[in-house]
Amino acid sequence: MRVVVTGAGGNIGAPLVRALRERGDDVLSIDTKPAYRSEYVCADIRNSVDMFGLLDWQPEVVFHLASMVSRVTCEAAPSMAIDTNLVGLQNVIELTKRAGARLVYFSTSEVYGNTRGVMRETMPCEPNNRYGLSKLLGEKLVEYEVAENKLDAITLRPFMMYDEAEDIGAHRSAMIRFAHDLARGIPVEVHQGSARGWLHVSDAMRAIISAGDYRGEYTIVNIGNPDVRPIADLATMMIERYDASPSLLRVTPQPGRMTLVKDPCLERQDRILGVTPSVMLEDGVERVCSAMLRRIADTERA
Repeated sequence: MRVVVTGAGGNIGAPLVRALRERGDDVLSIDTKPAYRSEYVCADIRNSVDMFGLLDWQPEVVFHLASMVSRVTCEAAPSMAIDTNLVGLQNVIELTKRAGARLVYFSTSEVYGNTRGVMRETMPCEPNNRYGLSKLLGEKLVEYEVAENKLDAITLRPFMMYDEAEDIGAHRSAMIRFAHDLARGIPVEVHQGSARGWLHVSDAMRAIISAGDYRGEYTIVNIGNPDVRPIADLATMMIERYDASPSLLRVTPQPGRMTLVKDPCLERQDRILGVTPSVMLEDGVERVCSAMLRRIADTERA
């Protein structure tokens, strides 16, 4: 199959490109990172002309992952967030329609807001940060194009994806921040009452690729892991793995614009995508912590 991946150099895009190529797909990568190589287009999705290579590629599926992500960065750069996540999306939609391809739109669980209880695809969404708002508006754009212009599409709402090889930074999820800071003896903050289910990259790739193969009517699908646990448990597991001091765990009140508990309904992930996560939290923590120790050691040797 011929496919396009936008945001191909990102924490999700890069492993997706590898997984697609491993199964034999022809992949055109699009990202803003400067590079020159075959089957790659250096382009900003806000500039549609730079993405004309998408049309030349004649894809069957476009995986649209490029966006401004995280509640922190989208609040810090609000105009860029809206420009990228809405104008950029519209550009990708137009090119996807002209290519006669199917769109896999990558949204976020942040669209739900600070909802209590299980998060179902059919429930009203009330995002409490700019990131979630921009992605929900993006979903509305996709739905409009499906209804009015016969866009072939599916929307995914990912919950807490992680990869032991992903970028390290203060804007990343607790899984990576905790692993990095605790390995260095730096205290971590756990927001009181917070809980998450963690989806390993290997399981995420199976779900995303399955969405590209889906040929039914437009739908929205949560992708995640049903094993939802307190964030304090995650921090404690890492402290024990590193044989670190329990005093490194600091409990703090919930900050603004944050969702306290993310508990996804995953019935559609199972029924439509045929995916049940195989990497559970204990295994995932071991993978992340072991990889983090190697990464820190490599940095110190450099």
